[in-house]
Amino acid sequence: MHLLMSTLAISPDRRARLQRRIRLIVAFTIVYNLIEAVVAIAAGSVASSAALIGFGLDSSIEVLSAAAVAWQFTRRDPERWEKPTLRVIAVAFFALAAYVTATSLWALIGGERPEHSTVGLVLTALSVAIMPIVSLAERRAGREIGSATAVADSMQTLICTYLSAAVLVGLALNSLFGWWWADAVAGLVIAVFAVREGLEAWRGDACATSVGMILEDDHDGDHDHDHDGDHDHDGRAHR
Repeated sequence: MHLLMSTLAISPDRRARLQRRIRLIVAFTIVYNLIEAVVAIAAGSVASSAALIGFGLDSSIEVLSAAAVAWQFTRRDPERWEKPTLRVIAVAFFALAAYVTATSLWALIGGERPEHSTVGLVLTALSVAIMPIVSLAERRAGREIGSATAVADSMQTLICTYLSAAVLVGLALNSLFGWWWADAVAGLVIAVFAVREGLEAWRGDACATSVGMILEDDHDGDHDHDHDGDHDHDGRAHR
């Protein structure tokens, strides 16, 4: 209801500016995640860091999930493809969780010590600094325009910030104090987040871009609005 009232209160010009702003923010997020994935996987391979590789793979799935949803909505009947799309995304997250868990446990059991990674530290520190600002900007624009999609996507961006912080802490502890196990623990944190996102996608509640939740909220909002309209129409008819 609050989103609907916000939407009615803004002018068409303001709405157009907010829509353009949201499109730019989403485009920036996708491009940033793509670059982040490539750099993190490369740096993680060089440093033998399970956390960095897992972080890069998670960013890759974020990009792929957005692409999958975009593809879904190019179909003539997008609702028909919603569940298969979410299931594919869920399987990708489960595979990521299995891979990161296995490599992290292997590193803990074998005592594999990852090397210091300046690139990894800089990359994760940038994410911790930049992504909360991006999330806040998208959330404000989404609330003003009444877009459940933008608000939900901004929350997902914030969750990615927590992952960045976990990896940053693991890398820093390894570099500063030689706590090699911290890298593997950070990898296990990523695995937990991946399982969570996979379960949400499988249930259809949400996915990496919170699409399931968005569609449900938008549908409910439209239904409530139509229902209110029917009541108003009936009221006028009785009068």
